[in-house]
Amino acid sequence: MVGGSSNKVDTVHETSIRVNTGSSSTMEIHKVCLPPNKTTFQSIKHNFSEIFFPDDPLHKFKNQKPFTKFLLGLQYFFPIFQWGSDYNLKLLKSDVISGLTIASLAIPQGISYAKLANLPPIIGLYSSFVPPLLYAILGSSRHLGVGPVSIASLVMGSMLREVVSPTAEPILYLKLAFTATFFAGVFQTSLGLLRLGFIIDFLSKPTLIGFTAGAAVIVSLQQLKGMLGIVHFTPKMQIVNVLSSVISTEKEWSWQTVVMGMSFLIFLLATRHISIKKPKLFWISAAAPLTSVILSTILVYVFRAHTSAISTIGHLPKGLNPPSANMLYFSGTHLAIAIKTGIVTGILALTEGVAVGRTFASLRNYQIDGNKEMIAIGVMNMAGSCTSCYVTTGSFSRSAVNFNAGAQTAVSNIVMAATVLITLLFLMPLFYYTPNVILAAIIITAVIGLINYQEAIKFWKVDKYDFMTCLVAFFGVLFLSVQMGLAIAVGVSVLKILMNVTRPTTVVLGNIPGTQIFQNVGRYGDAARVPSFFILAIESPICFANSTYLQERILRWVREEEERIVANKEQDMKTIILDLTAIDLDVSYNFAAVTAIDTNGLEAIVEIRKMLDKRSYKLVLVNPVGQVMEKLESSRTLELFGEKSLYLTVGEAIADMSKRLKIEI
Repeated sequence: MVGGSSNKVDTVHETSIRVNTGSSSTMEIHKVCLPPNKTTFQSIKHNFSEIFFPDDPLHKFKNQKPFTKFLLGLQYFFPIFQWGSDYNLKLLKSDVISGLTIASLAIPQGISYAKLANLPPIIGLYSSFVPPLLYAILGSSRHLGVGPVSIASLVMGSMLREVVSPTAEPILYLKLAFTATFFAGVFQTSLGLLRLGFIIDFLSKPTLIGFTAGAAVIVSLQQLKGMLGIVHFTPKMQIVNVLSSVISTEKEWSWQTVVMGMSFLIFLLATRHISIKKPKLFWISAAAPLTSVILSTILVYVFRAHTSAISTIGHLPKGLNPPSANMLYFSGTHLAIAIKTGIVTGILALTEGVAVGRTFASLRNYQIDGNKEMIAIGVMNMAGSCTSCYVTTGSFSRSAVNFNAGAQTAVSNIVMAATVLITLLFLMPLFYYTPNVILAAIIITAVIGLINYQEAIKFWKVDKYDFMTCLVAFFGVLFLSVQMGLAIAVGVSVLKILMNVTRPTTVVLGNIPGTQIFQNVGRYGDAARVPSFFILAIESPICFANSTYLQERILRWVREEEERIVANKEQDMKTIILDLTAIDLDVSYNFAAVTAIDTNGLEAIVEIRKMLDKRSYKLVLVNPVGQVMEKLESSRTLELFGEKSLYLTVGEAIADMSKRLKIEI
């Protein structure tokens, strides 16, 4: 049988059939027309527009007065002007409630994720103040909760730590973190302005699922330092090194820390489970981290004489974000790692932010502009790097809480930022006795949700290659490093694209008796070959990457068909039909059309025709799409084929060729 991607020919039906083409003598043969003539400039303009402006962002400006265009421009670049004019007290009430709710999650998360990036805890709070304010002005999502995220924090911490020690050289490490954040913002903004967002699509879903699951396991294992009270812990991120460090430092374990950590971890996981089972109780898991921080801080303070073994955060400075533009590192031996870290974390932050924004936008039936989101996230990171912030983006956990709490607009981010501001100005001394073990428990609870084994099972059932990509990313992160695991997974994804391009599927078509439907003979049991005709379809553009393969594969199809005909003593093959279309005009059958062809592809078609001609076979083409037809005409390839070598449908090709060659079908 010939499957969707199989290249083996087997006998499917008796070939003595009759194609329902009507009366051959009266059937009208349609001409394949060229598309409307375009100048070179028009063609380039059309292609450029389709690649970079598929959403036609300027359509609202057409036929508008200058002042209206000015207002539309403000709304386009600053979405706050779009929804701000209709804002009212009812919306404000919903946004205040949701803003306060996500603030209760953002404060402990900010402190925890900063430690995950090997940064001072206060940097996490700074990063939950300035970026959300900027996003509220520039962002197009109504529900995105902005702030530090676990994956970007982990990657930044692991990449920078390989070069600079955060304990031995804390100032240099902080400079590199701010510089990486700046370059992340530059990269993100550039992608948005140049409308190159498709670059982040190379991080396929299987890649991200495997990567985030592996990162979640590594992050959780790294938190054993805090959960067990270990002082001397490995800075390496590989699973073998982490587990070895845990076992070798057994004497440093603190039973007080273990008891407190496990107690609050169970509490946090229980509240998370309740909120998953009953979404209306989302506020329970949202409030649990801050509740844990408050309760653990009180316990440590009250019993401080007996809890000296439990390490605490210590002093956190009060006040607003100090300027950090003077700390940006634009020269020196470590500039390369700052740029590299910025690009990697920038891509991850964009992928998460845009994906989360689109997810919640679809639930409320509105759209967000991916390129504008990139600009918004990029600008807030560039500004953040100058105000003591590190990489931030849209957080899934914050956004989910924000959505479930009833947020209506980006004002919820402003309310959250205002709450963080109050905390920075007045409440910082209260965190002095907050135990580090609680931050570890919060991080573990947050990253557990990143292990999406259901999707991995789905990949196994649907696409084994996607499953392999997921596993490569997962084990690459576990046993090599975070960035190596990501790089290998992206490489596997790109290899899949190359395989699809360089080895496209070709299938044999047969006629479904009594119709003019021609389908894959291996997929449709009643589709039978037409005597004297061999019909092939190509499910890919023909380009330099696959032209040689297609040439060889088509000739092999012909050889195998000859052998099959001899073995079954069937009528000799006389005409080979190469179907280049996705949709037959008489009936619809779905194949991936030859949507494009380049000079290598044209040469391959000519070579195939010459080789078949030497073997006394007639090659005809069916319904090339507009772009392919233009190139066939301009290259004079059709002239080499001679008359009656191009048809609009397979049915018309069979009917006309049967009449001309006096073939009995």
